[in-house]
Amino acid sequence: MHILLPPSEKKATEGDGPPVDLASLSFPGLTPVRERLLAALGDVSRHADAPSVLKLPAGQAEEALARNRELREAATLPAARLYTGVLYDNLALADLDAAAAADQIIVFSGLWGALRLTDRVPPYRLAMAVSLPATGRLSALWRPAMREALRLDDGGLVVDMRSGPYASVWKARRPAVAVRVFRERVVRGETQRTVVSHMAKATRGRIAHDLLKAGAAPRTPDELLKAVADLGHTAELNGTNLDVILHD
Repeated sequence: MHILLPPSEKKATEGDGPPVDLASLSFPGLTPVRERLLAALGDVSRHADAPSVLKLPAGQAEEALARNRELREAATLPAARLYTGVLYDNLALADLDAAAAADQIIVFSGLWGALRLTDRVPPYRLAMAVSLPATGRLSALWRPAMREALRLDDGGLVVDMRSGPYASVWKARRPAVAVRVFRERVVRGETQRTVVSHMAKATRGRIAHDLLKAGAAPRTPDELLKAVADLGHTAELNGTNLDVILHD
């Protein structure tokens, strides 16, 4: 099983290891694009319009740009400790077997393309939806490189928990299932489902945690549905989607 995750906007602020060594990162076929983006991001982060280009909130721009300008020299930390948002809080990596999680989880990133949890990188700020002056839209830049570098041909089921911009850069061959989250309510006697955002992140993190904690190894969508249901979640298969249902 391969679990695909987005990064989180919220990240650790300091590393504790040596500067990034691109040659040591997983998926070495992505190195040329990583090199290009490191240079482009460092350059744009020195310009007055950087907050607008990088779509940074005003209160976060100064700190984020300072980090982006020092990426080559900055201290690093494993991706397992870098990402700290809602999804990763619920993933609770400290509670899981580290080797199993590192073997099965792939984190997608606007700057690094794709990472294993053991890959050491510095804190940064670059969303996949951004378009840089020197490279254009990141998703378009990454697609050809991803297609060549990520070949998950071991027959394992791909469980896709990425958000839209990150899901757009690489499409898994079948078998693959995208995890969606809905809230179900009964309104005036009628059952209604709505897409949720914040809770979707928490739910995806929790399901990934539960699957890894249980040592689940589904090889088909039906086996994934059974594993998720056995772990106490309400879900159903709709085509290539696993729809997880939350109830009030």
